[in-house]
Amino acid sequence: MEKQQYIDRAEQVFYKVYNRFPVVFDYGEGVCLYDTDGKEYLDFGAGIAVMGLGYGCRELNDAMKRQIDKLCHTSNLFYHVPAVEAGEKLLKASEMEKVFFTNSGTEAVEGLLKIAKRYAHNKGMGTDYEIIAMKHSFHGRTLGALSVTGNDHYQEPFEPLIPGIRFADFNDLESVKAVWSEKTCAVILETIQGEGGIYPATEEFLTGVRAFCDEKDGLLLLDEIQCGMGRSGHMFAWQAYGVKPDGMSVAKALGNGVPIGAFLVQGKAATVLVPGDHGTTYGGNPFVCAAASKVLDIFEKRNLVEHVQKVGDYLWKRLEELADRHDCIKAHRGKGLIQGLEFTGPVAPVVNHALLEERLVLISAGSQIIRFVPPLVIEEKDVDEMVRRLEAAVRAVFG
Repeated sequence: MEKQQYIDRAEQVFYKVYNRFPVVFDYGEGVCLYDTDGKEYLDFGAGIAVMGLGYGCRELNDAMKRQIDKLCHTSNLFYHVPAVEAGEKLLKASEMEKVFFTNSGTEAVEGLLKIAKRYAHNKGMGTDYEIIAMKHSFHGRTLGALSVTGNDHYQEPFEPLIPGIRFADFNDLESVKAVWSEKTCAVILETIQGEGGIYPATEEFLTGVRAFCDEKDGLLLLDEIQCGMGRSGHMFAWQAYGVKPDGMSVAKALGNGVPIGAFLVQGKAATVLVPGDHGTTYGGNPFVCAAASKVLDIFEKRNLVEHVQKVGDYLWKRLEELADRHDCIKAHRGKGLIQGLEFTGPVAPVVNHALLEERLVLISAGSQIIRFVPPLVIEEKDVDEMVRRLEAAVRAVFG
């Protein structure tokens, strides 16, 4: 069947909430995707930071095949081995105390918000407690996660959202203090803002918010859905700052394409919820946990965090050189293998040209920023090839 026939069929059956690129992918191998015409594409988007191990990882695929022949689902009314093993490994990597497995990142954020509200309830703060979130943040599309997403464009069509959310300026500690009130029970933020433009938290800001939450007996909740799982050059980005959150969310690369997320808690957040307060039918089932468990094994076996540090430094160098050659690039931000280039104009034409003409998969973060979140297993030669193709696209669009 021709590519256009697949696209036409899709447009007939899918609810139109995505503007998809006119490419039909068939399979992947390593750090490349292949379409139904057999064309190869170098992937520097990783399914929006999901495919940390790349495509066709034999060790992971074999683990999933073994599990699918044994048991896929039991519900959380019973115990099963893959969840126990995945939970132990994730807690070891994150230095947290307790874990709850979800189906997605946005569900993990929902869990953190419920913990914040239950924490305030347990303290006798009434029912009008508040949570502080950051402007230009992104935490997901469900109503709770959307309520703490600091972007009017995403929020306005779905208002009224959850009440009691106040917004501060990212990397501005005084802004957080200014909106804190006696009703505030928690602060939620991304350690590195992704959708908002690839902005890492400054050390002064993150350590300052941690200290202020401690002073006021509030919770610090960190969203590591995109920047976690080794992408920053640390297993979790907050580990570079010398702070520790009360709760955190993780997803994306945790399952390497299998839909799994989790929220993890420690200290005073670890005993807030009681049986009956939260639940999920599919979350943490044997199949997805077998995948996550093997992903964590592979991360450790391959020393992927150290690899990200090395290749991330090389990506930074090559993008700096690219920015020096082109006046249309006005800023470069990020850490490890979550980096962004900010342009003087819209980047959609660059992304489109790169995909269709250079067969390079890129994604944006806002209208003027290209986001680089490739598979964590890329090598320096892949960075070189990406820069070559990207530069051709930049020249075609900006001259």
